[in-house]
Amino acid sequence: MTFPLSRRTFCTLGVAAFALPAQAFALTDGEARRLVQTLVEEINGVIDSGRPESAMIAAFESIFARYADTAYVAAYALGADGRSATAAQKRAFSDAFNTYVARKYGRRFREFEGGRFEVQGVRAQNNYFEVPTRVYLRGEAPFDVTFLVSDRAGRPLFFNMYVEGVNMLLSERTEIGAMLDRRGGNIDALIADLRRAG
Repeated sequence: MTFPLSRRTFCTLGVAAFALPAQAFALTDGEARRLVQTLVEEINGVIDSGRPESAMIAAFESIFARYADTAYVAAYALGADGRSATAAQKRAFSDAFNTYVARKYGRRFREFEGGRFEVQGVRAQNNYFEVPTRVYLRGEAPFDVTFLVSDRAGRPLFFNMYVEGVNMLLSERTEIGAMLDRRGGNIDALIADLRRAG
């Protein structure tokens, strides 16, 4: 699917559609909504802050660390290749991947100046909640972004994200897999390149 530049940029900003957790928890719809409401308020604040790019990147890294299940995101992005990785490699990949995400997408915040996110509601699923939001960008028709929230990590975090039906973590997993293939399956080389990329 092809989006206009700013819409495509938002897809990458979302960083990931994270696969469904395997266990149900006692998360409530109110907690799920509050998580996403706070998340979008912070994103709106960064968009409108007028900060320099380096500060926006740092802000996005902090937002991602607070509201996303970062360990799960990184593990899913690495996929089956993670089975052959050592514990140290998994930790190093998780750190490098999360920093890569912050650099890659945080520097695009400025393209969203004048835009805003609005939470539209909440929908219960089997063991998580969907929280649909509407994104308004200057000069474009509004479009929908849905966050998936669970407390599989012990507290409410978003673990998946769809932008007009596009599964973000699956896209990121495909990209990471292609990067690893180009490096002959060398996870250490991938980690080193992620640290430099973004």
